[in-house]
Amino acid sequence: MKTTFMTTAAVCLVGTAAFADCGEVSMAEFDWQSAAVNAHIAKFVLEQGYGCSVSLVPSSTTSAIVSLAENGTPDVVIEMWENAAGGLLEMREAGSVNFLTEVLSDGGQQGWWIPQYLVDEHPELATIDGILSNPELVGGRFFSCPDGWTCNYTNSHMAEAAKMEEAGIEVFVPGSGETLGTSLVSAYSNEEPWFGYYWAPTPVLGQNPMVMVDVGDFDKEAFDCNASEDCADPTMSAYPRDAVWTLVTAEFETREPDATEMLSNMSVSNQELGAVLAWMDENSASPEEAAVYFLTTYTDTWASWLNDDATERLSALLQ
Repeated sequence: MKTTFMTTAAVCLVGTAAFADCGEVSMAEFDWQSAAVNAHIAKFVLEQGYGCSVSLVPSSTTSAIVSLAENGTPDVVIEMWENAAGGLLEMREAGSVNFLTEVLSDGGQQGWWIPQYLVDEHPELATIDGILSNPELVGGRFFSCPDGWTCNYTNSHMAEAAKMEEAGIEVFVPGSGETLGTSLVSAYSNEEPWFGYYWAPTPVLGQNPMVMVDVGDFDKEAFDCNASEDCADPTMSAYPRDAVWTLVTAEFETREPDATEMLSNMSVSNQELGAVLAWMDENSASPEEAAVYFLTTYTDTWASWLNDDATERLSALLQ
């Protein structure tokens, strides 16, 4: 099956931009699976349906925000979690960027997790107080986010507020999102302790039942402070359920109205995306191959995003 999708993707790339309805488009490609797949879905549709020439720019939330503020690029950012948007909210108010739609129709979920088997054996670990009182039961380590991810600020400040290190729990910053996911999967396969940050939709949480740790209620003021690099008074707060956005620059919206309309319609459910991510992992597929799998599997979903001409082009290509 993987070979089939690799062939389809390669054939499609050869035919990219066979018509000139759209120009050059720069698009951020974030370094986690769901965002990478969504970026490749958008790239495929824009190139094959609208004739754009799309360049994917490897990025993180922080670097994308800085680049938009300083350079007005990239043109398109997909899967910007609202809690990490920071200065982009001010840029939206100023009219330099536009938040088009929630690309994850169910929103996103993030927080601190432990494996279900740990809670089954030690129910007290379902709360942060229970974990702080029994650090050895979670392996004495908390897995945070990689540098460059806004959640690393949030986790670091919450760990400070909880006095995590004083309780005997080391805060570990992995080198990448892949390293973070691998640590969870490895622990789960051996039924070992694991305690750390993760988010949904992901194949990791879909395939490995986890329990979100109760760290208290969501407090917007506290959370906003925690999410900033220089929070002076860290306080515990749960992560919110987040809106997860596609945004474009105002210049791009004016220059490419048809592409903007498609991106405004592009929205995927967590169930659909989770299934695609699980297929991706099971087949050791790339984000590009996963995008083709989505487009050949969920025709009814993407058909509602496109205008008639683009629908005809993609339907002929993917039949």
